[in-house]
Amino acid sequence: MVRLRLAPDDARFRDEFRTFLRAGIPQEIRDKVAAHEELTRDDYVTSQRVLNAAGLAVPDWPVEWGGHDWTPLRTHIWHEELAEAAVPRPLEFNTSMVGPVIAAFGSQEQKERFLPPTANLDIWWSQGFSEPEAGSDLASLRTTAVLDGHHWVVNGQKTWTTLAQYGDWIFTLVRTDPAAPKRQLGISFLLIDMSSPGVTVRPIELVDGTFEVNEVFFDDVRVPADNLVGEVNKGWTYAKFLLGNERTGLSGVGETKRMLATAKQRAHALGLLDDASYVHRFTDLENELLALELTALRVAGGAAHEAADPASSVLKLHGTRLSQAVTELVVDMAGPAALASGADDGSDLPRWARRSVPHYLNERKTSIYGGSNEIQRTIIATTILGL
Repeated sequence: MVRLRLAPDDARFRDEFRTFLRAGIPQEIRDKVAAHEELTRDDYVTSQRVLNAAGLAVPDWPVEWGGHDWTPLRTHIWHEELAEAAVPRPLEFNTSMVGPVIAAFGSQEQKERFLPPTANLDIWWSQGFSEPEAGSDLASLRTTAVLDGHHWVVNGQKTWTTLAQYGDWIFTLVRTDPAAPKRQLGISFLLIDMSSPGVTVRPIELVDGTFEVNEVFFDDVRVPADNLVGEVNKGWTYAKFLLGNERTGLSGVGETKRMLATAKQRAHALGLLDDASYVHRFTDLENELLALELTALRVAGGAAHEAADPASSVLKLHGTRLSQAVTELVVDMAGPAALASGADDGSDLPRWARRSVPHYLNERKTSIYGGSNEIQRTIIATTILGL
């Protein structure tokens, strides 16, 4: 696969960061990531705190809050080296979602209170956006917040809340003006302590047997008025800013490249690269990944604007499609062994083959979350193609 040629300073940064990751992040955590196994809360916290202690957990944040004034290329190297070293990316709910929103739109008190512990994963944030019947059509959300003195009283339900079983706080979109002329105009962005009375978390079992997502219920939850980010009824603006960051990250270039490179090594060992059909599949995926990588660099160069670049929808759409294609390729390579996902570790079948179907099934979610791929096609058609 063609790789970008780096200038000497960038190559030196890459090499130093690569060495740091392999020496600083425990091998057992990186092995779990490489094998697509479920990480514990402690795994995420340990990894992120190592990065944060070195000033490398939140490079996209403002410099005063731990960020770096890096070029888009250097940020791309950071993402790619994390992926190639099989290091968990710093928790995206913290670093790519609520952190940038607070840094851009929060009060000074909110920045001082929340940003340092958010970077260090002292606070585990959950994302309270999707609701029953309000997923991709997020503006139809029905969770309400009514001001009562110095508190907002919140009632409603969120769903598909990833890793909420670990959550300390949840950033939520709530309806604060049901009479707004447009649905988007009556939404606010509220920070809620998940230990508050009236907050209930219930797990949802996924198709691969894991409990990665949850329902979250709010029953007369009282939230201090100071926990509102920015202005009342401006939450949709902040959500668009957040979703632009999320969709750029969802391209998953580094992770998909690592998966594909590993698959190619296994295919070579199995003699599958003597089959022209496998050679063509690998070649096509490698070329598409290179095109996606170059697009990601272009979008990153225009990031950090209040209005999200609609090209982030291109990254989300094609990035998730390619990651799913790689998991499908791995299942085909595994053959009948892919059906043995229930076998224990005493099985003679390779663990990667036994894990291929659960990973394939879990990866189906990527074309749904972060705004379904059907919605991304609509965004691309209207805002980029002008249709």
